[in-house]
Amino acid sequence: MDDHTADYWARQLRIGAAIAAVVTAIGGLRIAMGWDGAGRWWLVPVGLAVLAQIALLRLPWNRLVRSPRTRRWLTLWWMAELPVALLFGWVDSDGWMLYVPAVVLLLVSAAALWSPRFVIALGVISVGGYAVMLPVRAGKTFGTTFLLVAMMGCVVGLTAIYAKSRRALDSRRQAAEHRAETMLAASADAVIAIGPDTTVRYATESVGQLLGLPVASLVGRTMMDLIPADRQGRAADFMTAVLALPTGQSLRAESQLGDAAGETVFVDVLATNWMDDPDIAAVVVSLRDIGTRRALEDRLHLQAFTDSLTGMPNRALFRRRLEEAVTTATTSNPITVLLLDLDDFKLVNDNLGHSAGDDLLSTIATRLRGHVRPSDVLARLGGDEFAILMHDLEPGDAAALAERLLRTIREPIRLASRDVACSLSIGIATSESCAGIDDPKVLADHLLGNADLAMYAAKRAGRNGYAIFDPTMTMSVLEEAQLRSDLEHALEHDEFLVLYQPVVDMQTQSVTSVEALVRWEHPRDGLLGPYHFIGAAEANGLIVPLGRWVLREACAQLASWRAASPAAARLKINVNLSARQFQYAGLVDDVAQALADAGVDAGSLTLEITESMLMEDIETAKRTLYALRELGVRLAIDDFGTGYSSLSYLKQLPVDVIKIDKTFVDDVHIDADDVALVDAVAGLGQALKMQTVAEGIETDAQWSTLRNLGIDHGQGYLFGKPADPTQIHALLTGVGAISA
Repeated sequence: MDDHTADYWARQLRIGAAIAAVVTAIGGLRIAMGWDGAGRWWLVPVGLAVLAQIALLRLPWNRLVRSPRTRRWLTLWWMAELPVALLFGWVDSDGWMLYVPAVVLLLVSAAALWSPRFVIALGVISVGGYAVMLPVRAGKTFGTTFLLVAMMGCVVGLTAIYAKSRRALDSRRQAAEHRAETMLAASADAVIAIGPDTTVRYATESVGQLLGLPVASLVGRTMMDLIPADRQGRAADFMTAVLALPTGQSLRAESQLGDAAGETVFVDVLATNWMDDPDIAAVVVSLRDIGTRRALEDRLHLQAFTDSLTGMPNRALFRRRLEEAVTTATTSNPITVLLLDLDDFKLVNDNLGHSAGDDLLSTIATRLRGHVRPSDVLARLGGDEFAILMHDLEPGDAAALAERLLRTIREPIRLASRDVACSLSIGIATSESCAGIDDPKVLADHLLGNADLAMYAAKRAGRNGYAIFDPTMTMSVLEEAQLRSDLEHALEHDEFLVLYQPVVDMQTQSVTSVEALVRWEHPRDGLLGPYHFIGAAEANGLIVPLGRWVLREACAQLASWRAASPAAARLKINVNLSARQFQYAGLVDDVAQALADAGVDAGSLTLEITESMLMEDIETAKRTLYALRELGVRLAIDDFGTGYSSLSYLKQLPVDVIKIDKTFVDDVHIDADDVALVDAVAGLGQALKMQTVAEGIETDAQWSTLRNLGIDHGQGYLFGKPADPTQIHALLTGVGAISA
């Protein structure tokens, strides 16, 4: 039996006991007023009966009626009332009249609790007694008796119908409550009803599942027992705000509850004020577990503001901390930003793979952490770029810190069974360089921009160093940015062109090959030589697409010459590789594709690499050279003699040509030292079966000396300046010459 039904039964039993006491008291009054002295002793048992029925009002019926045995015994109470009423009606001269209202009250009270069958049984017994009493005690005729008994039967029928209707209503109510409770139990939301004294009056089964506590143990406890101590003040304020709302209005919040294991459960709270509703008289609180959502939000927050590889703050969080810091920056308490960029990190990814690159970044991040204070912000902004935000740093301390960082990063790092040496370029800027700017966002932008300018200044100075921002850096960076933009535009709009300089046989002066030399047909400045743009293209990475274009253009031009003239059948073409292009992982594929697209055999192409490029990383250089050799292309060392320690490695490299630098050719006809050096190179070439080419020949004396020393080929203004494809074609067919 639920609480509602128990309350109903208790209320009806008290009403029935009160009616029985009143009716019994009326009977006692009748005895006192209408009976003779001999029969008035009945007042004693009648009075006791009245007192007993009054005492029944005080019993804890809400608890007693929950027992089926108690409810069975209560039927005897109603049954016992009938013989008492019948006896009184038989003994008293007018009792037959009092019998009818007494029985009707008995039937009505029974219909409020018992089944229609019990009411009918009670009615049949009462009507039977009435049918006997009317002719015998009241002296009524058969017709009158029949009429009164029939009316009494109608009363019985009506009370039975009432009992049936009441049962049907109870069944529908219980079904509706069962549906509601089932739906509440199945709902993900837990529902609690909290009374004015903050005690829990009702809780669904979902509350027990949410908190791991039996529902029975929750009812009667105060809500504050479930809330952590540090949040009870806010919970009290929330309840006060809910109680101030109009009836039926709701307030939502997020809170924390303590479960049976002492853990914190995050919940979404929707509280509705029903305190003034007499049927509820409580604040109804709906609780939804948002622990999973909070965990997801925490993970998303972590992902949004943390670098997944190093665990450091990322660019977004660094920017937020920077904006917060600059709002408190003063002249005496400046903010310092160090921007760190790893030099040539792309080479690690290209040569060792991205996994090795990630290991390198993780190692560097660990080393950087060892040099910052707990109050500093060390972040990875993306790729190979890091940043440090520092407070209260003395002017000289930033430079000292940069020196320490440079030293620690230069220490070799073991990657893929190899020791890799790295370096940093560091830019330093302080908030003092942004004086006069009040907007935190704008100030943060300027401070990062200044550090970025300083970092690029460090790269231009040769890398592996640091630079402190100076306002004059802005102009040079703007010029570089404009040059980069112009180079990108030139690549997109075919502003570059290739000229070709002949390489001749030193004995016959016949053209054996041509060297491809790129020029820039600038729309404003006219034809520009390589010294005006190659360095910038190398620095900003545009040299790779530019070099790829030159390679494809040269191969295509060779194919065009060969198709146009048989004189070009044995002609070869030389193409220079820049340092970045030589280090580029896709170089071999680019060469193979250029040859295939042009339809030129690989042996017709000679790739020229400077000696200094080879010496930067001899092992990597060897792998690249052998991969190119497998394609069948020829390889030449350009500017030979300007590098260092190369002779010991020369025999290990698959090189076909040695090109002697112009600095050793200029005075070869008058300087004995140059003669000795060139003679040694010529002998080395013969010993290693390599061809030799002298660059920068401008006079007959130089040509004669070099030819006598055994140099195989020559190149210079004596034989021809760089020329366009038409002039080279004319030279090959013997119908023209290139002016020196």
